[in-house]
Amino acid sequence: MSTPTLNLLINAGAAEIRVATVENGRLQALATAPAFGAASGRIGEIVLGRVQKVVPAIQAAFVDIGIERAGFLGAREAQVLAMGGGDREPDIGEMVREGDAVLVQIVKDSIGEKGARLSAAVAVPGRLSVLTPLQPGICLSRRITDEVERARLIEVGTHVLAAGVLPEDAGLILRTNAYGAGFDELFDEAEVLGEIWREIETALKGAKPPAVLHCDLDPVARALRDGAGENTSRILIDDRVAVDAARAYCRAAMPQMENRIEYFSGPGALFDAYDIEADIEALFRARVGLPCGGWITIEPTEALCAVDVNSGSFTATSGLEDTGVAVNLEAAEELGRQLRLRGIGGLIVVDFIHMRNEQSAAKVLETLERSLGRDGCPVQIAPISPFGLVEITRKRLRAAREKLTGESCRSCDGAGRIRRPAAVAMDVIRRIEAAARAAPGAAIRVTAAPAVIGWIEAQGEPLKQALAKRGAVKVAFVADDSLIRERFDVGTSA
Repeated sequence: MSTPTLNLLINAGAAEIRVATVENGRLQALATAPAFGAASGRIGEIVLGRVQKVVPAIQAAFVDIGIERAGFLGAREAQVLAMGGGDREPDIGEMVREGDAVLVQIVKDSIGEKGARLSAAVAVPGRLSVLTPLQPGICLSRRITDEVERARLIEVGTHVLAAGVLPEDAGLILRTNAYGAGFDELFDEAEVLGEIWREIETALKGAKPPAVLHCDLDPVARALRDGAGENTSRILIDDRVAVDAARAYCRAAMPQMENRIEYFSGPGALFDAYDIEADIEALFRARVGLPCGGWITIEPTEALCAVDVNSGSFTATSGLEDTGVAVNLEAAEELGRQLRLRGIGGLIVVDFIHMRNEQSAAKVLETLERSLGRDGCPVQIAPISPFGLVEITRKRLRAAREKLTGESCRSCDGAGRIRRPAAVAMDVIRRIEAAARAAPGAAIRVTAAPAVIGWIEAQGEPLKQALAKRGAVKVAFVADDSLIRERFDVGTSA
């Protein structure tokens, strides 16, 4: 099997940074983050929080972490705080009490009415490894399956721990990127992670809860750390400042990747050049076409995500069974990609086309497992039921993309969805940047719905400066009550 061509495309816009992973010309992963101000996602932050309430009935505590909704700390995630306790699982009341200051890490964003999920087993991630200062020993990524390599890495990791650069009783989790890494690489990174932890400990001494003690890398550096590997052919970035920052990070953490970073200067916008915008737009449609002519329909609900597989116009000449198998295989391969891109987690139920042959069913499940496992997100897949249904659970880290960018439409009692003002505003800002590239120095006039204009103006000076750096110096915003939220106009004049 040939090695896939993998490109990382980073659109560093005035208001939003978007990172696309493209494999053999197809979008495989998409991550977004605000370019300035408070990030909408806080996964990875290490926070000194204050326990607000302990609820023994659900074995959990609610912790003030400095945002509107208290974080949720379950007993399992708090176990590192337990002192003794023998073989039994400790009670949440034995680990934390109301009013306690507790060091926690945000491991899952706030979703809907639920607060952020917290863990007291804090960790500091690097490119090759993750420092676990409160959990000793060596652990390996489950995606490293070669037993010889696993044994070698455990030995190397043990030597790194014995070298004394990490806190006493600390441990390391060796990530998939550690495959093939030697002692020197792991030792150098361990030194850096150890220094970060010492800085956290220093900040902890004078902190008053709630207080953020450590944030993860900025979006561009995080994309390089987590998304760039030996298979990455090119890293294209459309902003010179971001290019310089990316190269600086690579020189410090992954020097072999620096020469793969390129500045994209056009023509046009980076995501348009690779048809990424069309792929992103398609993520908000329920139906997804398959190469054979069939399709899958993806319908998220509050309780679960339902997926239906339809053969459409495709009919195999060899019969009904072969038709179902061919469509199901394509659907299984595409489903992993769609769930990644849409950010769908929790319970997923797939209605595959009925198959009588057990070997065919096993082949579809194998394809589904491989497709779902590509990003390392924990999943469980149940066997096909007598009704042709497959139940999947996929760990939910963030709200689905649909919920991050859309909201229920009040005029139809929640039966439909409308894009959030912030999501429309991001499109407006990208259109302003495009207008500035096409007509340097021209005045730009934006007409949009009041909610969209209000969101843009609320960003204040940081957004104004970011647009000015991209050539959009003279921008006038006009709120028009007659426009629906998704409609706007961006024009230029000399």
